[in-house]
Amino acid sequence: MRLTGGVFLEAEFTAPWCISSKIAPEDCRPFTPEPRHIIGFHYITAGRCLLKVDGQQPMVVERGQLIVLPRNDEHVLASASNLRPVNSHHLIQPGPDGGLARIVYGGGGEPTQILCGFLGSDVPYNAFIALLPNVLKLDAADGASAIWIESNFRFAARELARGRAHSPAILAKLAELLFMEAVRRYFTSQPPLDSSLAAGMRDPIVGRALGLIHGQIARRWTTEDLAREIALSRSAFAERFTRVIGEPPMRYIVRQRLEQASAQLKESADSIAQIAYDVGYESEVAFNRAFRREYGVPPAAWRRGHAARQV
Repeated sequence: MRLTGGVFLEAEFTAPWCISSKIAPEDCRPFTPEPRHIIGFHYITAGRCLLKVDGQQPMVVERGQLIVLPRNDEHVLASASNLRPVNSHHLIQPGPDGGLARIVYGGGGEPTQILCGFLGSDVPYNAFIALLPNVLKLDAADGASAIWIESNFRFAARELARGRAHSPAILAKLAELLFMEAVRRYFTSQPPLDSSLAAGMRDPIVGRALGLIHGQIARRWTTEDLAREIALSRSAFAERFTRVIGEPPMRYIVRQRLEQASAQLKESADSIAQIAYDVGYESEVAFNRAFRREYGVPPAAWRRGHAARQV
């Protein structure tokens, strides 16, 4: 799962206001080819609002907090409950000189300002995403990181509005880092779970490695590469990873690739060659060999068997 993205919208609301929102593929096109999975996020730069996802209680979001929607669920943002939402896409206006698109909307009361963005993945399913709740909230205002986060968001957004070519890349990388931090904090706050992925995310070193692996599952990782990224020796990293996860890094990566492949075989009509590429295999032959070793049958036969069981 390679992540790309950026901030595409700056919204200024005044109470009372209420919008429904879901990031559409066309919102992503200025930054990246249309992604196969979208992670939405909102960063509150001023004021406060309520966020509501179907089936859940409204969540209060304050200045300095980041809201992440790992599965891009449709949601409502509002100044108060019991207001009728307006589709946000009907309110979007192009930014001046090709800069950030804008929404200016509301009744003239208490102001709220929001930066809206996305992360896009080139694969439709990831076990990492499947473990997450519908909404993650990162309290960036808690601690010294608040000034760093907001200043970087605002700097990159301002540069983007001025037409600086490097700004989308800055925003995308910043958004990716914040997403991984939100995920790490979520798992840290949860009770211990049986899942090795959830358990690993609770460890600050292994959690960073898992974020790298699941963020770039198709990359040709080696244990040395991961250790270098984490700034540990190869032996110290391998020992810690194996102790926390229960298997060595390379074995874990192979298993996760094949689990993702099996999910795509079940849930998509993608070709075997496309799935092999998505999960990091350079050839369909190598993918078939690895899949048969893990599941006992080639991927095409496994897909047919699963389809037959669903009839």
